[in-house]
Amino acid sequence: MGKLSVGKFGEGLAAEFLAQKGYQIIERNFRKRYGEIDLVAREGKTLVFIEVKTRLTDKYGLPEEAITPWKLKALVRSANYYKMLHPELPELLRIDLVAIDYVNSSDHPEIRLIKNISG
Repeated sequence: MGKLSVGKFGEGLAAEFLAQKGYQIIERNFRKRYGEIDLVAREGKTLVFIEVKTRLTDKYGLPEEAITPWKLKALVRSANYYKMLHPELPELLRIDLVAIDYVNSSDHPEIRLIKNISG
């Protein structure tokens, strides 16, 4: 499976996982010159921007380790731009991470939700 297809597959799993937790998915793969957002959702009165990281092996570390300060800054910039385009959406903003880890099982990944990674 190529990097792009692994990412798309992971985003699909994350969307299902989040829907089961009560998130309402608004948009997938928002991409603009400023950056990209994997999933945009509402959780109650909060607009949530979700970064999805999927790992098939531990060659590049845990999925959570892929969120560098540079990546986080790009996510915040993209989230603010998205909110500017959609002023009708909730004012409360948050960035979450869904980490999908297949390292210990090729059939059943470990899925971890980390809320408010920006702090």
